[in-house]
Amino acid sequence: MDIYYKPQDIKGLNTKQKPNRSSVLPEKKESSHEKYRAAVELYSNTDMPLKDIAEKCGVSYGALGIYLRRHWRELVLRRHKITAEGVDPKSIKIIHSGQQSPTAHEKYKNAILACDSLKYISLNISQIARMYNLNGTALANFMRIHYEDILVNREKMREKLGYSENVKRGARKECLEQYAKAIDLYKSTNITLPEIAKMLNISESGLSQHLRFYHKDVLALKRNDRLHAQHERKKSKGALTGNGRRNEPRPDTEQKYAKALALYRDTSMTMKDIIIKTGVPKEGFRYYLHKWHRELVLEHSGITENISDDADLRKERKKMKATAAKYADAIECLKSHQYSVAKVSHMFGLNAEVFRQYLHKHEPEIARQTGMTCNAEGKTTLYRSQEKYKEAIHLYETTSESLRTISEKLSLKYISLYGYIRRNYPKLATKHLEHVEKERNNVSELFDNK
Repeated sequence: MDIYYKPQDIKGLNTKQKPNRSSVLPEKKESSHEKYRAAVELYSNTDMPLKDIAEKCGVSYGALGIYLRRHWRELVLRRHKITAEGVDPKSIKIIHSGQQSPTAHEKYKNAILACDSLKYISLNISQIARMYNLNGTALANFMRIHYEDILVNREKMREKLGYSENVKRGARKECLEQYAKAIDLYKSTNITLPEIAKMLNISESGLSQHLRFYHKDVLALKRNDRLHAQHERKKSKGALTGNGRRNEPRPDTEQKYAKALALYRDTSMTMKDIIIKTGVPKEGFRYYLHKWHRELVLEHSGITENISDDADLRKERKKMKATAAKYADAIECLKSHQYSVAKVSHMFGLNAEVFRQYLHKHEPEIARQTGMTCNAEGKTTLYRSQEKYKEAIHLYETTSESLRTISEKLSLKYISLYGYIRRNYPKLATKHLEHVEKERNNVSELFDNK
């Protein structure tokens, strides 16, 4: 038993007995429901073609077809003479790729039976088509796609019986030459028919018809590829999708985000600044980057190793490109001058504590050189000061040279060296005095021996 609505149900859309269709439509779709109400009534109560209904009601032909298939699919199935008993109507495919539709089959079936019968062998295809009020070219094209064996057998039989018209059948030589390169491209690549037609400056409809007539094997191969693509969970960029298109952004989408993408790729600007400058939608641009330019997102996040597609980049990200550019000049200053982190932060207008944390995380060597360290006596001192006075301390500890002599020898300021040793190496003076005393005793013994 079919689940189609009766014509009176469609007429009574404004009554209480109408199908509770509007209740399942979102509120924002109510305007569309009202817009197509008259078209739905005509579609249900008449046999008018959909194109004529759209013209009469002043609506778009394509939009009306989408609306009917989405919200009144039962009516569409009924018009195509497809039952939906015990099955969800939305799960039924109306026209299968490469197969004839029920409507076309019903339209041409009697003429095809006549073409396959010896009773009408003396008539050509055009004469048989006129018997059933059909277009001869349309009938021949339909049979060439779906009943090619009938055409071949009929032509052989007519030739044996002397009814041959001496007309060459099949593809013309010039057509074979014209479409040869296009067929090779379509067979060996994932380029779509419209793109191939535009690339080679040939007719898209002519190429499509040539494929349906003479290269059914290529179309079958493409259908098989699309079927496999439907079950692939992850599709690489440029790969074939289930609807025959390539998995890539649309040209208008690429054009929309071209300027923002160039800034994201070639500069260290943050996404927030890029959105403000270019005026593109925030979520749209974010989705576009993560969907089609994931390698740039990983580069901006400082991620060099391979990670899974479903990984949280906020947890995986390391040295952000924008942050690295922000601190680049300050880091270069630290490398070339023996300044403190606080002083450099003030010079470049940075938060000293945040800058220090960044150094410890991404520039540990610089952080160590500009940070504090512990000396042999347990005193906390600056690493760069320790490196600066290291040789002087060694000489002061192991020799009897005076501190002033050592400072002059190493080109250091005496007062700074003296203060550093007094604060951080208080026991060093005692060791130095021992060397001085020892040197003095040695000198005394030398004089006594003389």
